[in-house]
Amino acid sequence: MEQKTALVTGANKGIGYEIAKGLGAKGVKVLVGARSEERGAEAVAKLREAGVEADFLQLDVTDEDSIAAAVKQVERLDILVNNAAVALADGGWDTSELTVATTRKVFETNVIGVVAVTNAFLPLLRESASPRIVNVSSEVGSFDFMTGDNEFSAMQGGAYAASKSALNMLTISYAKEFKDGPVKVNAMTPGYTKTDLNDNQGWRDPAISAKVAIDLALIDDDGPNGGFFQEGLEYHKDTTVPW
Repeated sequence: MEQKTALVTGANKGIGYEIAKGLGAKGVKVLVGARSEERGAEAVAKLREAGVEADFLQLDVTDEDSIAAAVKQVERLDILVNNAAVALADGGWDTSELTVATTRKVFETNVIGVVAVTNAFLPLLRESASPRIVNVSSEVGSFDFMTGDNEFSAMQGGAYAASKSALNMLTISYAKEFKDGPVKVNAMTPGYTKTDLNDNQGWRDPAISAKVAIDLALIDDDGPNGGFFQEGLEYHKDTTVPW
């Protein structure tokens, strides 16, 4: 069986790194997408020490020139994991304090960046026999979670949650486009995971949170398309997450 190649954006640390490591453990060649060459190279070195076939790919998802240059360096792509994201707010995180500048920065990375990277790499993905796209979303992007009777009901999602809702809709939209072809697009939530994104306040381990993304990246041809999934959330037992 021919070796698959995966690109994971924001793979130099946290969940992205663990997704790259997990895919590598399954025999997938991993392209570590990261803005910083220094941090990307450090991640690649660690992955190689763990036995993963990995290469660094300089990639800023908010920079079209960076994306175009990255595409030219890739000869084959079977899996794209859109993981790069930012969580920003202003003041005391009240939505009324949110600035246009902060909102724009969040959407540039979490939404527009996904469109830019996905569409740029789609020609390569279409050449794969089993192309897979996994969007790393969040349950705070779920209207059901944010308006239901649970621990999320009092939370203000701000720009971050709004961006993840938009990402979920993009996932559905792409899945509809590819419903008759080999490309499968799904979203997942890692849950409240300990990463730099939340100043390491989360309680889930990144390696555990990454598992569902790894599984979705390697689904068979009869696997799901256009779904939203999780694994192991303490507050949601169903592996399918409501939009």
